Amino acid sequence: MFTSVDDVSARLAETGYLASPAVATTVFLAARLGKPLLVEGPAGVGKTELAKAVAQVAGARLVRLQCYEGVDESRALYEWNHAKQLLRISAGRDESWDDTRTDIFSEEFLLPRPLLTAIRGDEPTVLLIDETDKADVEMEGLLLEVLSDFQVTVPELGTVTATRRPFVVLTSNAGRELSEALRRRCLFLHIGFPEEELERRIVRLKVPDLGQALTESVVRVAGALRAMDLRKVPSVAETIDWARTLLALGAGTLDETVVRDTLGVILKHQDDIQKAAAKLDLDAL
Repeated sequence: MFTSVDDVSARLAETGYLASPAVATTVFLAARLGKPLLVEGPAGVGKTELAKAVAQVAGARLVRLQCYEGVDESRALYEWNHAKQLLRISAGRDESWDDTRTDIFSEEFLLPRPLLTAIRGDEPTVLLIDETDKADVEMEGLLLEVLSDFQVTVPELGTVTATRRPFVVLTSNAGRELSEALRRRCLFLHIGFPEEELERRIVRLKVPDLGQALTESVVRVAGALRAMDLRKVPSVAETIDWARTLLALGAGTLDETVVRDTLGVILKHQDDIQKAAAKLDLDAL
């Protein structure tokens, strides 16, 4: 997939994803060693976008399992098309049960979900298991089985083994601690808020029409907000949204009036907005 760490950086940059050396190195190793990649960090720092960028540069299909509380095997692996099975049973009333059972538990009636879809694919695939920390602990047991052997057993059909292993990215916002067993099977990458220079490059790439001075001001204010004791500090995605907002408003500078009127773009809680409005000193930035 990649020939070197520099190759990772260059090809991801072509998609608009600016990777730090740590990110590029870990992605290269995950691809070279065939290991799942566990990416942890605050929301909005580019964890999901990394998986999308890797899929794009590799020309791979992106298969996404969005985790949430209560997601189970039928949503992650496969389930049977029960309505279609009932219609088949009704149409074959004169058949023996053995004949009917063999038919209704066949590929025609199987509904593959993301994990099975990724394993069965014979084309380059990136499997994104997004927000793994939101799934129940029991879900980790299923992931351990799949990620250990890259195979799935469907009792009625047998064992399906990957002929071409997908590149697997698991993301976590650290809402709960993932098990050590799951972590052992993965390479670990933490993506935090970027350094100021990298964030300026990201904003310039995503919002190229924003002036250099205003770009620098936006990044400095975002950094100052992250240093405050807020319920939800602004992410990189929200910095970009703020930059686009200022461009849409035709703002030439980042003064107190503009900041006050647009804080709702970058902060998402009223108490955070009030705290920021009271404490933020633009003259000191």
